[in-house]
Amino acid sequence: MKIAMMTNNYKPFVAGVPISVERLTKGLRELGHQVVVFAPNYDGQEQERDLVRYGALLKGVAGGFSVPNHLDPKIERHFREGDFDLIHVHHPMMIGSTARYLSWKYQVPLVYTYHTRYEQYLHYIGLSGLKGIMPVYLRNTLKRCSMVIAPTPAIRDYLEEVQIGAPVEVLPTGLLDSSFCPDEDNAARLRKKLCGGREFLFCTVARLAKEKNLEFLIESLWFYKQKAGSSFKLALIGEGPYRSKLLNKVKELGMEQEILFVGQVPNDAIKNYCRASDLFLFPSRSETQGIVLLEAMAAGTPVLALKATGTEDIVVDGKNGYMTSASWAGQEERREEEQIFAGKLMDILEKKELSFLSQGAYQSACEYQSSRIARCAEKYYLDAVWAYKEKKSRFSRNRLADMLY
Repeated sequence: MKIAMMTNNYKPFVAGVPISVERLTKGLRELGHQVVVFAPNYDGQEQERDLVRYGALLKGVAGGFSVPNHLDPKIERHFREGDFDLIHVHHPMMIGSTARYLSWKYQVPLVYTYHTRYEQYLHYIGLSGLKGIMPVYLRNTLKRCSMVIAPTPAIRDYLEEVQIGAPVEVLPTGLLDSSFCPDEDNAARLRKKLCGGREFLFCTVARLAKEKNLEFLIESLWFYKQKAGSSFKLALIGEGPYRSKLLNKVKELGMEQEILFVGQVPNDAIKNYCRASDLFLFPSRSETQGIVLLEAMAAGTPVLALKATGTEDIVVDGKNGYMTSASWAGQEERREEEQIFAGKLMDILEKKELSFLSQGAYQSACEYQSSRIARCAEKYYLDAVWAYKEKKSRFSRNRLADMLY
């Protein structure tokens, strides 16, 4: 098959969607399919085969993000010349609009992956009050797709509840074979450097943004410190607009010696930080899958996370980590939930479960190898193409019947 893979963001910008697109593309190419990625321009980008870079209205926004120009005529020109069998788009807006137009004009089936709970990001543009409109928007947008892909069963259930009018299948982001092979010497050096003589090293990987809920993690570790002492370090990996606020929170709580702001780390090096750590701590409640959880597990690092959509499809209590609940009914409840998180952390370490959980984490990650995911995608694409042709044939037959009778 010849597949047009369309995205609003791609490398060198570091985020979940670019990683997902890159890995799926690689897996499909290894199966013999031709995949052409349509992505916006970035500063410092590299040239690649079968990669169409279209225009960007702005570059270097919010940590390197490019605002795409989805109306760039270069997109349609390359698409028309490509004679594609299927479009797989990864965003409902901007390039999503262009993908729907191209699907309609050139009679090509459209597949869409619902990566992001967009209603959880409306606060960035002052539109938090529009959260209730998102289901209506999704129904009107996704009903035009031949298939919608959810990264986890929980997201599939959400989309089916919204009644988007298109079939939904589950396809998680896959893990490259290299994810399972951390550099042991590098990891040992990192542990020695980051631990600074402390007993435990924890890490987390996240964009430093409000919805990643990192204040919850910092405050939970403050409670842990009150009971267990200063026996740990947290390596906080990532950059983002919330960095200064988080730094102030760390300073306010007197946690400068325990919490290290590592900054941005190349994706292929994250596995070494995970391998160096005893636990991967994950407080986010806005993930559709949480790729970083699987990357940590592939390195043999168990997870302590908040129970949330996406996370609960990966973390199995007592097997590869644990989850604690967070209802956030109010400030008092939040404090209690931070203490519960800290208590579970202490419980794991006191019971010496790390070795057992590490084995379970690795076994769980093996189920997400990219080669397996690519084969699933191949099947879904064939189903989407078949359903699209059937729909066109049925429409033609009905139209002919109307003309005759």
